[in-house]
Amino acid sequence: MVRALLSTIGSRGDVQPLVALASQLSELGQEVRFCVPPDFRGWVDSLGFPVVPIGPELRPIASSSRSDMQDHSSPERRRRSEDTVAAQFATIPEAARGCDVLLGFGALQIAARSVAELLGIRYVHATFCPITLPSALHAPPLLPGWEPDRTAGNRGLWAQNARHWNDSFGAALNTHRAAAGLAPVDDVYDHMITNRPWLAADPTLAPWPEPNDPSVVRMGAWILSDERPLSAELEAFLIAGEPPVYFGLGSMPAPREDVSRVVATAARMLGRRVIVSRGWAELSLADNAPDCVVIGETNLQALFQRVAAVVHHGGSGTTTAAARAGAPQVAMPQWYDQYYWAQRIEHLGIGAAHQPGVPTVDSLATALSHALRSDVVARAHTVAAAVRTDGARIAAQRLMSLGSAFTP
Repeated sequence: MVRALLSTIGSRGDVQPLVALASQLSELGQEVRFCVPPDFRGWVDSLGFPVVPIGPELRPIASSSRSDMQDHSSPERRRRSEDTVAAQFATIPEAARGCDVLLGFGALQIAARSVAELLGIRYVHATFCPITLPSALHAPPLLPGWEPDRTAGNRGLWAQNARHWNDSFGAALNTHRAAAGLAPVDDVYDHMITNRPWLAADPTLAPWPEPNDPSVVRMGAWILSDERPLSAELEAFLIAGEPPVYFGLGSMPAPREDVSRVVATAARMLGRRVIVSRGWAELSLADNAPDCVVIGETNLQALFQRVAAVVHHGGSGTTTAAARAGAPQVAMPQWYDQYYWAQRIEHLGIGAAHQPGVPTVDSLATALSHALRSDVVARAHTVAAAVRTDGARIAAQRLMSLGSAFTP
């Protein structure tokens, strides 16, 4: 039996794929533990998995301004970097004790590999987006506080990316490694992702750009099946008229205070009703008109099959769920990998990437009008048939086949 610790520091989009993997491992008789932000402790607990909370709650941070993160020398940003590394070294070792493998998921698993090395257990790094892994065929995603020389080319940008990670986390990581009796690390990012990272992304939606590259293990997106029924209120709204437009930002802040009004007005210009998902931005209805409804957490897999289009922030989970449901999309990216997903939506012909900048009624109406075109709707249905659902099962089986000893 494999005893695995699944660790991430991120929002719902980081935690839910791990829950999908854990569910598959549990079905196969394996033992799973979690190390996730306290925001998700209740949810993971309710599913029957032991969970150790790590770090502060993310929701207050996500809902606050990101202005302090834009300055590379920001004391607040540096403090958060140091606190993140310290929290991982303080929490993950005990959570991983007795485990055979530690899987670190997402972009902030700075200490996870060091913990695995210290305990002498297997370590795997996994990511949900190809552009978080180095390749000469794409540039790295932009990070807060990083202003790269865009003339450097992809290889040069990855070198700059490495320096940014070293500047942000190198001193803190090596201080804790030295205290644990471990050798220093020269390249924080390369150390974190390992020389054999796993890519948990659908090969149609987010292919690895080098098909014959054996260094990246590809297995498809880790999708958690959702069988929950929709609420009676939402069902009544859906059957009361034509398919509406869904709007949600997940864990992201609103790009403008009245964004719900902007989306509702744009949709109405096209004769569409609107479902607004409250999310961490606490979005509300634009008005009390009967053509709009606000919802909380719900089964998006079921809902997306019944909407005309999905307008969202460009998160990997929402993009995959909408694509799997065959719903055309409009992505309004704000940071990091969201720009990649927006570009993929446009490249695949399954929707539109909103232009950079704050959305307006006209800009959203233009993007939504494109997404609702009959050829885009047809293309979205075609792509939906190609989205795989077995990624988490493949990952679980691969995890079970690994040895338990630490490998550099």
